[in-house]
Amino acid sequence: MYKTVRAFPLLLLSLIILALLTGLIAQPAGAQTPAQTLPNETPVQVTATNYGFDYVRREVMIAMRDGVKLHTVILVPRGARGAPILLTRTPYNATELTTHTNSAHLGPSLEGYDNATDVVVEGGYIRVVQDIRGKYGSEGEYVMNRPLHGPQNPTPVDHATDTYDTIDWLVKNIPETNGKVGILGISYDGFLPLMALVNPHPALKVSVPMNPMVDGWRGDDWFHNGAFRQQGMSYIYDQEATRGNDVKWWTSHFDDYDMFMEAGSAGELGRRRGLEQVGFWRKLLEHPSYDKFWQDQAVDQILAAQPLKVPVMLVHSLWDQEDIYGDIAVYKAIKPKDVNNDKVFLVLGPWHHGQEIREGSALGAVKFSSDTALTFRQEILRPFLDHYLKDAPKADIAPVTAFETGTNKWLRLPAWPAGCARGCAIKATPLYLNPGLKASFAAPSPGSESGSYEEYISDPAKPVPYRARPIDGTTWRQWLVDDQREQSGRPDVLSFVSDTLTAPVKISGEPIANLIASTSGTDSDWVVKIIDLYPDEVASQPNMGGYQLMISADILRGRYRESFETAKPIAANTPLLFRFALPTANHVFLPGHRIMVQIQSSWFPLYDRNPQTFVPNIFWAKPGDYRKATQRIYHEAGNASRQSLIELPIVGTR
Repeated sequence: MYKTVRAFPLLLLSLIILALLTGLIAQPAGAQTPAQTLPNETPVQVTATNYGFDYVRREVMIAMRDGVKLHTVILVPRGARGAPILLTRTPYNATELTTHTNSAHLGPSLEGYDNATDVVVEGGYIRVVQDIRGKYGSEGEYVMNRPLHGPQNPTPVDHATDTYDTIDWLVKNIPETNGKVGILGISYDGFLPLMALVNPHPALKVSVPMNPMVDGWRGDDWFHNGAFRQQGMSYIYDQEATRGNDVKWWTSHFDDYDMFMEAGSAGELGRRRGLEQVGFWRKLLEHPSYDKFWQDQAVDQILAAQPLKVPVMLVHSLWDQEDIYGDIAVYKAIKPKDVNNDKVFLVLGPWHHGQEIREGSALGAVKFSSDTALTFRQEILRPFLDHYLKDAPKADIAPVTAFETGTNKWLRLPAWPAGCARGCAIKATPLYLNPGLKASFAAPSPGSESGSYEEYISDPAKPVPYRARPIDGTTWRQWLVDDQREQSGRPDVLSFVSDTLTAPVKISGEPIANLIASTSGTDSDWVVKIIDLYPDEVASQPNMGGYQLMISADILRGRYRESFETAKPIAANTPLLFRFALPTANHVFLPGHRIMVQIQSSWFPLYDRNPQTFVPNIFWAKPGDYRKATQRIYHEAGNASRQSLIELPIVGTR
């Protein structure tokens, strides 16, 4: 009994404990159990050791003169002392451009757009990439191709001042530098090295604009001679809708041709996509003509009025699908200032937009026998930079280094255009568009023609595609070298063809189209394409048999025939002169080849359709404005005022 009484309290205590553990007895109100957690394994802040890295990465915010701070990535080769700086300013995300891979080595980290990695790494340069104001990590407001302080920009800051302030900070705050800075970039990033030439910082020793945006109306991104490049609408939306390009243009059709046709006009497509929320799009809608808005921003004209203080290397791509106008225009503007022939250099390569920093042995189906881009970087760009930034011996670089397509060889030239180093001359030579769709260097003789014109029907309901459909942008970079034979078989494309050449014909410079043409409408576009027509069979490359390779091509919106500033209706059914320059070329038409000239009145959907009825603003053309028109190209023998021709810059002996 005693043992039983003593054991009872122990048993009762055990049951109470068990009940508490199993929740059978409620806990008093407000009682809490201790939190059941594990220690956080993520530190509040991690300090990377960067063990094995061959460079040091610094990210800073550099204050501009108005207080706005710009995000800047600085990559310094480990152990660098007295190293020059290569700067790129960009709207395309400095962080991403300097973090191509998560590598301990500088080369892989930089591999990609704008970096010319082999030149940077092998040259031991400090690499600096900066977000321009209003984009990605930088403060401030974004304006497309922000104009210089002046009529289009009342603020005290622009890309020239931002570049100056950036360079000033870099040379004072990077202890590893020798105090010398070069600036380079492609496209928009190529426009910015040109802006750096306006009141340049004393530490800026060289500028390398590659494929720069220069004049958005005359022949770069937005218009070509008044015709709107509507396939740039997606870029405008992506670039301006958000600071970090977070909102994207969307596809609605596999074939861009169908998407633009369904919308009708570029203005209507923009309205449907909400593009009018974006400031630059509203400016385009308001300025379809070459008015002061565009004229004040033409970089070639800006630089023509500036003193030439900094050596410049302009890099041009002969098949630049985006900015084929700008660098040649700048060269024309600033070369006359180069009295000692030692500050302005020009390189012309057989590339698409930006291919000079990629692999360059071919473009589409066209092969060049060597990696032309590597040759440029190693034999031209690097020694050029090393001389001005590292005090290396003066580089043996010609004032103009031009790749000659057709023969596939590099030429060292004294100026541009120039057909050879010495002993030759360039003569504007008429290539007549003769009866019977013949192209000939001989004018038609009286009585030999079968008619005074060739004609076709241009139907806006069936515009000529600028490349084979479906058009989805996957090979955008190579469309200028697309085979043109599909277009040549259309009834709304005229193809004038020469006899088979028995001797080489070389052109260097800008061909000039002189069309004597009429339309039954009151507005019209004219597209002229100069084409190298290959032999029917090519033994070394069978797929090039009969290939139609565009060498130079462009478009003119007819309403600007008399003045780019003022659009005017075209007198219907009246032969008129439509004269305009085509992009520069440096090409040899080889024996066995033929010269072809194609003429058409649409190039869709690269360019918006001309309604062929004069309206005040084509952006807002209505469905009823788009009408068929009869187009005629005249070639009256013995009547120079009614003879269509192409002036070819043909190279011959003096």
